Formats: sequence, C-alpha cells, structure tokens
Amino acid sequence: MTNTEPHYSDFLALCSKLFSDHSQGLIAQALEMAVKALEGMSRYDGTPLVGHSVATASIVASEIGLGRNSVIAALLHDAARMELISLADVNRLFGEAPVGIILGMNDISSIQTKTDQKQVDDFRDLIISYSTDPRVILLKLADRLEVMRNIDIFPAEKQMLKCWESMNLYAQIAHKLGLYNIKSELEEISFAHIEPEAHTQIKQKLEDSAQKREALISDVLIPVERKLRENGIRYHLKSRTKSIYSIWRKMQKQGVKFEEIFDIFAIRIIIDCPREQEKMLCWNVFSIVTDFYTPNPKRMRDWISIPKSNGYESLHTTVSAFGEWVEFQIRTERMDVVAERGIAAHWRYKGVGGGTISHEEWLSRLREIMEESGDCKSGLSQKLDAYATGSEVFVFTPKGDIRKLPEGATVLDFAFDIHTSVGSSCVGAKVGDRNVPIKERLHNGDIVTILTSKNQRPKTDWLNIVVTSKARSRIKAYLREEESKLAKLGREELERKLKNWKLAIAIDDAVSLLCRHYKLRTGMELYGRIVDEKVDMADIKEIISRHLSGEEPPTTHPTPTKAPSPRKEEKSTEELVLGDEVHGLEWHTARCCNPIFGDDVFGFTTINKGVTIHRSDCPNARRLKELYPYRIIAARWKGETSKGSFIAAIRIVADDNSGILNHITEAVGSLGINIRSMALSPMRDGQIGGLVNVEVPSSSVADMVTYNILRIAGVKKAYRVHK
Repeated sequence: MTNTEPHYSDFLALCSKLFSDHSQGLIAQALEMAVKALEGMSRYDGTPLVGHSVATASIVASEIGLGRNSVIAALLHDAARMELISLADVNRLFGEAPVGIILGMNDISSIQTKTDQKQVDDFRDLIISYSTDPRVILLKLADRLEVMRNIDIFPAEKQMLKCWESMNLYAQIAHKLGLYNIKSELEEISFAHIEPEAHTQIKQKLEDSAQKREALISDVLIPVERKLRENGIRYHLKSRTKSIYSIWRKMQKQGVKFEEIFDIFAIRIIIDCPREQEKMLCWNVFSIVTDFYTPNPKRMRDWISIPKSNGYESLHTTVSAFGEWVEFQIRTERMDVVAERGIAAHWRYKGVGGGTISHEEWLSRLREIMEESGDCKSGLSQKLDAYATGSEVFVFTPKGDIRKLPEGATVLDFAFDIHTSVGSSCVGAKVGDRNVPIKERLHNGDIVTILTSKNQRPKTDWLNIVVTSKARSRIKAYLREEESKLAKLGREELERKLKNWKLAIAIDDAVSLLCRHYKLRTGMELYGRIVDEKVDMADIKEIISRHLSGEEPPTTHPTPTKAPSPRKEEKSTEELVLGDEVHGLEWHTARCCNPIFGDDVFGFTTINKGVTIHRSDCPNARRLKELYPYRIIAARWKGETSKGSFIAAIRIVADDNSGILNHITEAVGSLGINIRSMALSPMRDGQIGGLVNVEVPSSSVADMVTYNILRIAGVKKAYRVHK
C-alpha cells in the first residue's frame, strides 16, 4: 500500500478509527486495486477519477455508517462499471457481498433519466426495484452526494440534469430513509444551481432574521419550560429552521412572500413517557402552551387522536407570541422516532405474490436491518426478498421515456401502451440488440424499439398474448369494428346478387328468409358467412327462387345453430294464414314471445280466446306441443310484406359512455323506425343494459335495427328477445 498511503492518508486514518485490523487490510487492498485500475483517468477539473471513489467510500463509512463490504464496493464500483477490473477477481479477493452491491450499483447507473416531472415516481420505483440489497441504494446516495459536493466541475448541461435528479429522485429516497442531512444537502445544492437568485435572496433574509429569531425562541420558551418542570414532565427541545428550498416551495405554492410564511421555524417539545400516557401528556403540554399564548384556530392540527394514514402522530399549533407567529410541534419520543424515520411516504411498492406493501414499510425495514446487522449479510437476502420482488416492470423507449407495466407484460402490451396505432401494426421489437416476437415478456430496464408493418392488423389470438386492460380493450374494439365492416360488405354483396339475379324480393325480406333457413339469429351472422364464403351464393339463389315460386326450399342447412323448425313436426294439414279473414276465427299474438311479421310461427287453440300465435322458438312451444298436440295449428304470415306494425324488444348491453343513448336513438331513427320505449340502467364494470322497444313492420326490419345498434362504438350486445 506504499503507493496509495501518502495520497489517501486521511481516508485510511478514518478507516483505522472505524474498522478492525483485518477489515482495514482488505479496504487498503481494494483502494490499491481501484487506484491501479483508474490510473491516468481524471474528472472534469483534472483531478484523479479515483478521488471520487475514495470520497464516496468516506461518506459511506462516516456519514451513513456502513461497514467494510460497502466501503470496498464504493471503492471498486467505477472500475467495475467500466470493466477495468474483473468481478471474478473481486469475488475471489473480497467475497460475494461486494460483488452483489457493485452489480446493483451498475444497474442504477445504467438508468437514463429524463427531466419529466410526470415520470418521477416511476424512476424512483425503478431505482428501488434494483436495490434488492439495502446497501445498494445507500451507496448510490453516497455516490450522488459526492457528485453534488463537486457539481461545479461539471459542464452546465450536466449540472442541470444532476441537480434535477438529485432534487426529484435521490433527495426523496434519502427522506424516506430518514437520512435528513443528506436529503437537505442534496436539495440545497440543487436549488442553489437551479434557482440561484431565489436561493440567495431567501438565504440573506434568513441570516438577517436569525438573531431576532433566536431571541424570540428564548423568550417564548421561558414560561413554557418553567411550567413543564413544575408539572414534572420529562422532555427535551428541538428547534428547526425550514430549509431554503422548502421555504421557496411554500412561497410558490401559496403565492405569498417570505414574511408571510408561518412555519419558517418551529419549536418541538418531545416528551419522554410510557406509551399509555402519550395522548394525555401531549394534550397537557398543548394546554400549557396555549395558557400562555393565543393559538390560531386555523393552524391547529391534531394527528394524535386520528393519525395520518402514513402513521404520523403529532400535535401542531401556531400561537401568537410577542407579535409573531410561532409554531409548536408536540410529540413523544416514540412519535419523533417514527417521524424522523421518514415513514410519511406517498408511493407504493409491490410485494411478494401480488401482495402490496408500502415503500415506507420496505425502506423502514431496510434501515432496521442495517442498524441490527451492520454490514453482515447473514440472512439479509431472505429478509429482503419479501420486499424487493416487484410485480411491476419498468421499460424504456429509445428516447428514454419510462413506461410502467405489470409483471408478465409483453412487447405487444408495450406497443399499445405507447399508442393504439403502434400496437395495431406491431410485428415485433428490438430489445437491446435482440430481435424478439410480439409475445416476448419484458424485464426491468429493457430498452424496447417497436417494429411495425403497414400490413399488420390485430388478430383474435392477440388477446391471449396481452395482459394489460388497455391493450385488450384496443384489440377488442378493432375486432368489433372489423366485424361491422365485414357485415356491411356481406349485405352489399347480397344486394348486388339479388339485383343481378333479378329476383323480385326486398333485401330485408331476403335476409329474413335466409336467416330462418340457416337458423341464424341475426342478419350480421348471415353477412359474415357470405364474406367468409361459408354459404354458397348458388344455394342462396335457389332458396330464394323456390320461396318466390311457392316451393319448399332445400332442407339441408349448413352448420345449423338451432333445433329444426317445429312446423316440420306438425302433422295437421290445416294452415292458418295470418292476414286472411276467416269467419268465426279470432287470433292474437302471444305475450310470452311477441311474434311479429316474418317470424316462424304456429297457432295454439285456446278454450275461449280463439287462436294464440306463438313464435316457433317460444319458451313455451315445446311444452304446448308435448301436452296439447291436438290443439296445434300450422300458421304463416300472408304475403311478402306487412301492412301493419309490431313491437319488437331489443336487449342492449353497452359501455356507459357519454352520449350513448343519443347514438342509439339516432341509429334507430335513421331507419325511419319509432322507439316506443327505452329503459337502460347501470350494470357492473361501467356498463348499462336494458330493453328498447321499437315499432317495426317485420322481423327483417327488426334485424336491421339490431344491426344498426351493433355498429355503435361501445355497444357490446344487441339482440331481439321475448317480451
């Protein structure tokens, strides 16, 4: 160590006070390795680069209080990151612990942050996700603090980026760890460079008012302390002056001047007492303070009776004393420890097995482990696995934007998260230097470049690849839109054929006929089969031609979806033609199934109400035919078109979007159809559902109404039902 001792004697002297002889020897060996590896390399100001490693190691040892393995990792991190030393050699000379810390440090160093306030929480979570060993994040804080103490050596552009990162990322993590000195120093240095004029002005005002402030605190406390002693209350005092950055933030947020800030300084009365006496004694002290000074009722905060959701407990009151506002914070030793540990956090961390624990719990436990076990790694991995195994991944775009996705997310999820058009045309991606398919699962820190093709379109099997609701909903919306387009093409094709064949039948009547023949529920199903060529156009021509000539159509039905028509089971040769006047015979439609013109129907002879007309697929049809076959009459509608009107009930399920009712009304009205009633009510999952009763001349028109409703964006289902 003769080569390094003269230059780094202060660092070695510090280590001699903190570590055993054996640890000192290993640290000195690591220092020599770092000096050799980084020889000839310098910082922006020309000083040796290894000086940064040594200064970081000093902060790790003295200001944070970590042990030998952490100091060794701090010394060797830069050399290992630049691959100037082998991690295998580090493992051989110093063991596994420093290697694990160095790898975690390298992961964090690879993060390319952007000065985007919207992504601050995601970057923090990503940094934490890499810190499976608590010492990793602590070393990164030490590394960043050393950089900020020498921020003036960096170019102006780098200064601004590092100041932004320090203020928005690293200072916040230090706060959660209770490292308030580091937090405040990071914020103060950053603020001084980002807003130099404001920093100078506030600093000057604090210095100008310091003497007056100290005298005021002393005068205010005289009667309060005397009363506390008389009541035998054990306590100690803390006074704190708000940081320059915090004062500036409050001035900006509230739009006030420096002189209008109430809590530039605060007096903390910290009580030493058993837990069962905490609430009583805190209120006793509050009473003592307010006996001497008048409180501002608008500035009273009781977080003892009802603690904050993050666990913070304290009584805050602002009183008028000698013409000035003075804030008192009253709490116990236990409450103060909780507050000082930075439990007041606002971001969450995913735990093992999909369970959720808060970041503050994880970081608080992290600090407890460090205090309990020092630098000993025994049992550390097992303890932290439960806190550092996330159920989220953080992935970057090529431009450095961060995207947070659920664990298991694929390239396709990432593509749709960027934009619907990107997802719809995605054919794969480049992750780093690898070409991967759309189903490739992503991992923390991946930099993903989406590959697209103008010929690519979403497919049904994509729903088995994606895990995010955004991607799933976009794919489903596209598939519904394509289904509507195909239905339009199918209808247009059928219209062209009917015109070419010169068959005297209206398109709606043809659709109704073909749907009955193929046992299809809606015209859309028929249109889809025409486009997919699942039905032969020659067969369609023959079916329609036979119908027009009065002949029975062929009985072979491709892929029937319903039972054969009940009319074929009827043995009666009688047939009731609905529309002909038959002397002495009355008929009416059944309420159970509400048949309309064009429906396949049969008649049922009642005792005293004539003949009731039922749809062949009526829920009661089978029972009536089995129990009363002798009362069944074959029936059909007269003519090709109806001269009357019927009420058809259409059930609708749709997203509860703004304007959905207007869209439904317009879709029905565009066909010249009247709506008799509409009743839609909220359902689960942000949907509405109910019945729309429309006045139609035939079942084919009812099919067209259903088809028009299904074309509305947000409509999930629309089909005719029995009333």
